[in-house]
Amino acid sequence: MFVILGLLLQPSVGLAQEWRFWGGDAGGMKYSPAKQINRSNVTQLKPAWTWHSGDISDGSKYPVRSAFEATPLMVANRLYVTTPFNRLVALDAETGAELWAFDPKIDKEHSYTLFIHRGPAYWTDGKRERLVYGTIDGRLFSIDAATGKPDPNFGEAGVVNLRKDAADKFPGRAYGMTSPPAIFENLAICGAWTSDGEPKAPSGDIRAFDILTGKLVWRFHVVPRPGEFGHDTWEGDSWQDRGGVNAWSNLSVDRERGLVFLPLTSPSADYYGGDRPGKNLFGDSLVALKARTGERVWHFQTVHHNIWDYDLPAQPNLIDLTRNGKNVPAVAQVTKTGFTFVFNRETGEPLFPIEERAVPASTVPGEKAWPTQPFPVLPKPFARQSMKPGELADVDPAHRAFCEELIKGAVFGDLYTPIGLKPTVLFPGTNGGTNWGGASFDPETQTLYVNSADAGMISYLRPNREGAQVPYSRVGLRTNSARFWDQRLWPCQAPPWAHLTAIDMNTGQFRWRAVLGVVDELVAKGLPPTGAPGMGGSMVTAGGLLFIGSSNDGRFRAFDKDTGALLWETKLPASAHANPMSFVGAKSGKQFVVIAAGGGNKYSNVFSDALIAYALPE
Repeated sequence: MFVILGLLLQPSVGLAQEWRFWGGDAGGMKYSPAKQINRSNVTQLKPAWTWHSGDISDGSKYPVRSAFEATPLMVANRLYVTTPFNRLVALDAETGAELWAFDPKIDKEHSYTLFIHRGPAYWTDGKRERLVYGTIDGRLFSIDAATGKPDPNFGEAGVVNLRKDAADKFPGRAYGMTSPPAIFENLAICGAWTSDGEPKAPSGDIRAFDILTGKLVWRFHVVPRPGEFGHDTWEGDSWQDRGGVNAWSNLSVDRERGLVFLPLTSPSADYYGGDRPGKNLFGDSLVALKARTGERVWHFQTVHHNIWDYDLPAQPNLIDLTRNGKNVPAVAQVTKTGFTFVFNRETGEPLFPIEERAVPASTVPGEKAWPTQPFPVLPKPFARQSMKPGELADVDPAHRAFCEELIKGAVFGDLYTPIGLKPTVLFPGTNGGTNWGGASFDPETQTLYVNSADAGMISYLRPNREGAQVPYSRVGLRTNSARFWDQRLWPCQAPPWAHLTAIDMNTGQFRWRAVLGVVDELVAKGLPPTGAPGMGGSMVTAGGLLFIGSSNDGRFRAFDKDTGALLWETKLPASAHANPMSFVGAKSGKQFVVIAAGGGNKYSNVFSDALIAYALPE
């Protein structure tokens, strides 16, 4: 009876004992109502079990590195987790014992950006249970949750070819899924991870497939076609075969209202848009669709004519706010730019004022940067958005010398200064702000928690060879992916380099801010904590705690959700660039907190394959 009642109550809080969605509930609050682990006893947490996937790559055996970014699901005392090699594994939730594993056998010799996957989606009709997930190479599987075997009635022997009708014209380009689909009734609603370096590329369209048959039910054109709303935001035929505008992150579902929310990304190519004049809908837009049909209800474009790779990287948070004593169903979208956009999720009406402000023009021949951009008045930005030359860090002589050399002749821009033909320093960098880990929300205090990494970028546009698809490409200066840091991955601007921010969503004001992470070498020299950039997000609990890994210092931490005080931290085998989750075991009655510690990605040369569960001692 409890399970049935819990399903009927979704999506407000999810099942108290379980974690059936990547974000805890269908609306992505990342909130656990479990409170056995609380402020008074969190310091007693110990590892309960550790599972090693064996799926790890440091780039020496295979051509790319791995990133263990998965957040497990927990249903009926089983954990379901995906590995960087896209295997799907079932574990006993209380012991970590492996129950079954499904291997889609991706080509590990292929040059993906990373070996990466963030998890499956769970579906049940009360009789059948399925795990639905897409792979990095463009296949969608429906797996029997009890046996780990593909459902023979789904697609062709349990698999749908996602590349069909999306990437047919571009057989050599990247197309797949790295985040789970959204589930609504019998539909698996799928975004995609696509190539964004060339203007013509696989489609980023959102598609819904029947979970029982694998048949396509609807498709939403993220680049509007002739006669569709938004088509006039693309001049000429620039819309045709346009890549990007995809949802590589998680979608959110309001099951009560039958809505699905899409965090869409930049059109391709992502740093030059001279061949696509216009606002370029639905690029970088939060879009609400009718979940049964794919019909657009409303949208808001957070960046017009994106030429900075400022994607919407994070799952929209479906939350409830209080305005004038009344409950308001809302959606909050955190961004790479450090802004938080908040809307009435039924109508799209902004719940805090948003101003269109003039921004600089581009100096690059052929580029028509949009003259204005939207700036929320509240909440304030949670990440650095600019820097002056005099704000270089002075934490270490070698670091200072490297950064001084790096900025010689550079232009220091504001948030929306177009990247020019000279080296340009911009904040935030290409990973944000915040990234796919997104924000968590506490429904008790109506507080949103978001972690941010202040790692800027320094790059310029260089002319391409004659005959290239676009005349200019972005290149970096002596750093990994044009990031504004040194060889040790220490950012060049004065610290702090990462924050954790609590935002009162009723007023838009910050409740508190805490520096997130340390650089051990600098602490050893007597410096205060600088913060440490990273990936992944947080989880908040009814026990008064906020759990987060993320930082590239190899720590997992718990903060007091009301004050920001650090209450507990532990050292991991590698940094936890993943979101934590929590559940209560059906057999033991114990609350567990689970985190994937994989390291790697762009932030570390230390790798691991560990999934670690923490609990209070007996």
